[in-house]
Amino acid sequence: MNLKIFKPKERGYNQLIGNIGSLLEQARAKSFTVINQILVQTYWQIGKWIVEFEQHGEEKAVYGSALLDTLSHDLTNVHGKGFSRDNLENMRRFYLKFPISETLSPILSWSHYVELLKVSEDLSRSFYEKQCIREGWSLRELRRQMNSMLFERIALSKDKKGVLELSKKGQVVVKAQDAIKDPYILEFLGLDESHTYSETEMEDMLISKLKEFILELGKDFLFVDRQKRITLGNRHYYIDLVFYHRILRCFVLIDLKLGELNHADTGQMNLYLNYYKQNEVKEGEHEPIGLILCASKNQALAKYILTEPHLFASEYKLRLPSETALKEELKKLLE
Repeated sequence: MNLKIFKPKERGYNQLIGNIGSLLEQARAKSFTVINQILVQTYWQIGKWIVEFEQHGEEKAVYGSALLDTLSHDLTNVHGKGFSRDNLENMRRFYLKFPISETLSPILSWSHYVELLKVSEDLSRSFYEKQCIREGWSLRELRRQMNSMLFERIALSKDKKGVLELSKKGQVVVKAQDAIKDPYILEFLGLDESHTYSETEMEDMLISKLKEFILELGKDFLFVDRQKRITLGNRHYYIDLVFYHRILRCFVLIDLKLGELNHADTGQMNLYLNYYKQNEVKEGEHEPIGLILCASKNQALAKYILTEPHLFASEYKLRLPSETALKEELKKLLE
């Protein structure tokens, strides 16, 4: 009996390999999602049972309760790892902070929820939960945004009603000012504040950390170009960075300024914006946004030179903001 020898180079073989690989990747992704959903729901149920047992037995629901120590010991003996005292405490707090199981997101992992439980303020926690779902943050991205006090930074630009809306829905971008933060935190560059850097060096470092920079800008920002040249009257001008905002459907022009904001900076940005409005904006797109990233901004001066609705100036910081100061400012606003 003669067996036909298979030759891997036969037509369609590579496509077969590719199709099988894609199918396996899809199956693994679905399996991970299903397992994650089951894990989150299981830990929520365990937390519920612990709280109900405490209440029924009039056990004081405090962190130092001996119940969790005993429960951890007995569950570990029977079921193995996963039932440390800290993990059981997280399950208990999980139920207390998210008492309605139907509101739990199938997108967020148990690790996401553990991170969210570290936020003591309900308004902040709700914002980070909604924003994490909206933008699909990884665990690392969630930690970074929490550490940079994203909620407090955005909230301080709103009134009390706006802060409450922000906590319920996350950051909803419907107009130009919704997409702008002040300040921007660039701690991911790892720069020493005591050193002097040129604008070109700063730009190079932002491009080298483009993923982190876009995370700080917002995930709806798409990178378009750097040192975009425009020519007017035989003179060349260069826009430091050009992005496109997917939701607002407009270009975002960014200029880096290492010093304090001045009127010449806004005049230059207005030139760029007018050029883009006349030469780059296509049908169905909106007016471009201009953002000047500066080391400092005199509010009294800014009031008179930032008069155009699509022109903004924000400070950048090379270190994370003071948590205490931001929370105090937010507390004053809410009161």
